[in-house]
Amino acid sequence: MADKLDLSTCSSVADSQTTESESPSAPSMSALSHIPFEFNAENAKRAEEIISRYPPQYKKAAVIPLLDIGQRQNKGWTSISVMNYIANLLEMPPMRVYEVATFYTMFNREPIGENFVQVCTTTPCMLRGAYEILDTVCQDLGGIKPGETTKDGKFTVVEVECQGACSNAPMLVVGDDFYEDLTPETTKKVLDAFRKGEKPKPGPQSGRHTSENSAGLTALASKPYGPGEFCTEEFA
Repeated sequence: MADKLDLSTCSSVADSQTTESESPSAPSMSALSHIPFEFNAENAKRAEEIISRYPPQYKKAAVIPLLDIGQRQNKGWTSISVMNYIANLLEMPPMRVYEVATFYTMFNREPIGENFVQVCTTTPCMLRGAYEILDTVCQDLGGIKPGETTKDGKFTVVEVECQGACSNAPMLVVGDDFYEDLTPETTKKVLDAFRKGEKPKPGPQSGRHTSENSAGLTALASKPYGPGEFCTEEFA
């Protein structure tokens, strides 16, 4: 088990690099990136527990879960201050943390809106109308384009690759929740709920349960052939 960590010593090396925004109401990316960062008490405790899972000499293996915690605390994006803080915490060269954060697309390198909308357009979703869903999202949010944030800061929309819900295509993700079996109409309902500050029920929006066939059981409806060598009595 790793030794108990003194997280108070892991302040961001970017503290001394903080720059003033050109406009108080619209801080520059440079200013936002260098706002000092450190884990709050709850996340510091979580980080300590995660690091304790690894031998002390391999604690850098915790870099991905710690970056995830940092991003969640930092309103959904991974600034240079978050990366520097975690590099100090894990005693890693900052460049190694930068490499991880820039390789994995789940780490956002720019600020995002309150609701992070990811629309899958990989082949199964594309064949089921993903681009119509993407167009619906963009138009419903004021005509923004993928990669942009609404003026009120409520929504950011991005186009992403497969999210692993191919049997429920087309789909999109808001935060950590999947909204599946979408049509333009149900897509607008989902967005409208978030716009009102509500959280619609995740999962299929068509009424079906998980990924069950809407037509009922149509395959593997008969008992297995038997009795075979490994066939149990109830199937004989």
